[in-house]
Amino acid sequence: MIKLSNIEKIYRTKTIETTALNQINLNIGKGEFVAIMGPSGCGKSTLLNIMGLLDTPTAGSIEIDEQTVTALSRKSLAAFRNLKLGFVFQSYHLINDLSVIDNVELPLLYRKGISSAERRKRAVKALEKVGLSARSKHYPNQLSGGQRQRVAIARAIIGNPEILLADEPTGNLDSAMGEEVMNLMLHLNKTDGTTIVMVTHDQHMAKKTQRIIHFFDGQQVS
Repeated sequence: MIKLSNIEKIYRTKTIETTALNQINLNIGKGEFVAIMGPSGCGKSTLLNIMGLLDTPTAGSIEIDEQTVTALSRKSLAAFRNLKLGFVFQSYHLINDLSVIDNVELPLLYRKGISSAERRKRAVKALEKVGLSARSKHYPNQLSGGQRQRVAIARAIIGNPEILLADEPTGNLDSAMGEEVMNLMLHLNKTDGTTIVMVTHDQHMAKKTQRIIHFFDGQQVS
């Protein structure tokens, strides 16, 4: 489902050059749930952003679902990302002025041919999947951290993406809420066959996945 070949990411300024990723070759199969681990600053989030087409590599190629996406135009890339990928972030990234259901609907606003009634129907279904249909008219600041993360997951899955990318999804949660969110992602992986790549510092959560990939200083070490 995801193939990275000879990926490098180098950040340059006038005075310094920093290698964030060095010669990454990585295959993630359809339906896998993979954890990426490593110390802070080792390139984990950079890797996830490149997988998610939010950032471009300095060198190398990216294939998603057997399509090479490295050379796509910005417009085509945005459309492809909206169709194929869902994102979950540590800090939720919900819009406080919008209700829960309006937050969940957001990704579908960028898809052509979907009516407002269809968007609302899909949002209701997504909230049912994460167990928050009763909170649809609430606002993010009326929810707990775990509930906000579940809203973020509902927003990520409303478009039925084949791939879910999660950056420290349990990082801001206590252990009970973290388990709740992790179990939800495990359910999505097992029941819907969603391919999930999760960056985490939490060994306990990582062990629940099918495979752990370790990074150190911008390189894959295991």
